[in-house]
Amino acid sequence: MTLTHDPEREALKARSVVGNILRGSAGNMVEWYDFYSFTVFASYFGHVFFASGSEDKDTLGVLGVFAASFIMRPVGSWFFGRYADRNGRRAALTLSVILMAGGSLLIAVSPGVAQIGVGATVILFLARLLQGFSVGGEYGTSATYMSEMATRNRRGFFSSFQYVTLVSGQVLALLVQIVLQSVLSQDALREWGWRIPFVIGALAAVTVMWIRRGMVESVPQAQLDAAKNAKAGEAAPGTFRLLSRYWKPFLVVIGLTMGGTVAFYTFTSYMQILMNGTLKDKPTVSWVNFFALLLFMLLQPVAGALSDRIGRKPLLLWFGIGGVLLTWPIMSALSGTNSPVLSFLLMMSALLIVLGYTSINALVKSEIFPREIRALGVGLGYGIANAVFGGTAPYIGKALHEAKADGVFFTYVTVCIAVSLVVYIWAFRNKGPTQLDKEEGNAFGPAEAAESTESAGAAESSESADPASR
Repeated sequence: MTLTHDPEREALKARSVVGNILRGSAGNMVEWYDFYSFTVFASYFGHVFFASGSEDKDTLGVLGVFAASFIMRPVGSWFFGRYADRNGRRAALTLSVILMAGGSLLIAVSPGVAQIGVGATVILFLARLLQGFSVGGEYGTSATYMSEMATRNRRGFFSSFQYVTLVSGQVLALLVQIVLQSVLSQDALREWGWRIPFVIGALAAVTVMWIRRGMVESVPQAQLDAAKNAKAGEAAPGTFRLLSRYWKPFLVVIGLTMGGTVAFYTFTSYMQILMNGTLKDKPTVSWVNFFALLLFMLLQPVAGALSDRIGRKPLLLWFGIGGVLLTWPIMSALSGTNSPVLSFLLMMSALLIVLGYTSINALVKSEIFPREIRALGVGLGYGIANAVFGGTAPYIGKALHEAKADGVFFTYVTVCIAVSLVVYIWAFRNKGPTQLDKEEGNAFGPAEAAESTESAGAAESSESADPASR
């Protein structure tokens, strides 16, 4: 593989790594705040867009729209992945946060079914599709950017901020909910107060657009120049051609993500919905979730730093084995208790298990693709797995709960984690040079995809690094 080094860019990167990680993660936080405000406030605005007469049915309708928005994740991942690989990470990250702001603002100002009938539901659906498209692009591009900007021996630590900011977005959404619950009546929240968090999200996105102007580009200028030449008329490889060349690591990303995304959305979004029924007090549920997610967020860098010392695979195995053995007992106990303390301990136990996945998954995916396809490979694989498994988890859980079939859902989550566990065991070894290491001339790295990615690396090494020549 021919590598192109830019000494000035590398020196600038070393001097500004913390600032650029913060700039990248600030947008990530706003994206996920906007995204999670939808589920956090679902029980307050469901009647505005569905008006079935039943809060449970209205919430189920909102969760159906939530799940449908994940259809756009792969589309956004494909579009922004190609855009970021050709035009740079900074341009893609700026565009994604603009679209998220637009989706949030559309929800904030949308009339309800009482004013325009089914048109309100259509507006909500379109706004969520726009947000799903945006998040699909944000995840893969920001994961790629953070891994490329991180210093070699601290990639696990710095890349963990992908989920620090992701979870902080959810924590911020809960904090806004707690504040609004304390200053507004339940009737006021249901009538108009639920719009406030979406206005906040839109304003925050505008701020991030300004902050991201100072980001250092992580893609070498030579690659961007080659992409410009390709757009000017030279042949550039299409998406399917690229993915056919790197199909093994692409499938590894889907398998790696499958169990993790189901577990994450179950242990965060669905657990809050479940507690609303068991604890019977929404402010209490908000506090339980707030403190559990706050601790979960603070532990991400700890686990990321640990992976820099012991490798990535032990953490993935921690999640896979723990998830298979303990998901059913934890979820079963949570569905049968009305104790806030026990609910907190059970949720925290589940989050400690999935911590092994969340803290490093973005980096592990980035480490198995070369730079010219990294944003596309990471983002699209993640987007597909999320569309099929992650986004549908809260809806499936709620529907099966209404059907008195909670055990079926617990089994589904366990099986998804088990499939990913097989991928962790088969596709990864704990030591060896990664694609990121090879690009920086480092012979040793903490983790690498094994046989599944070596063949792709061998094929890639026989060709020019210039994407326009392929």
